[in-house]
Amino acid sequence: MDTLTGNTSTSPLEMVGRAAAEAMTDGMVERLAITSAHGLELLDRLNDDETRAAVHHALDALTTMHRTGQIDTLVQVVSLAHAAKAALTDSMVERLCQFIEVMITNLATAEIAELARETEAAFHDAAQECADRPPKTLFGIIRDLARPESLRMISLMLAFGSSLEARSKHFAGGMSAPLK
Repeated sequence: MDTLTGNTSTSPLEMVGRAAAEAMTDGMVERLAITSAHGLELLDRLNDDETRAAVHHALDALTTMHRTGQIDTLVQVVSLAHAAKAALTDSMVERLCQFIEVMITNLATAEIAELARETEAAFHDAAQECADRPPKTLFGIIRDLARPESLRMISLMLAFGSSLEARSKHFAGGMSAPLK
């Protein structure tokens, strides 16, 4: 017999509900209420047009990533980063930070910045020059090699290679094979 209503017939679902309500402690009821409040707050935020559009965009991106296998790649990258982090010791991190500091100090100069700007401009100029003229035949390329600026550039590249080879002998072991 139901002690609250005096009803003697109860369905199995009502009995399960009553058993669950009687078995819950005050702490469980409190956690259920807090969780329900957070869930309702989340649903309320999904009613906002911008939030809903953002969630749909994120789900579309996630679907695309799944379809193209990018999620597996992302998981592998995260696993690699975690393994690298786990393998690092304090002294390795300290040496890495010192190396980065030295590189930034050595490379963060006005001369290096100017060299980078000039190099970028030269590449853009060369790309534009190549785009403006049609591809040449083998004989046209050989004719271009006879121009004085082409000969100077080839000489510069050869001198650079020789200088690099000579300077590399200061490093442990030098170059593995001499430049020819």
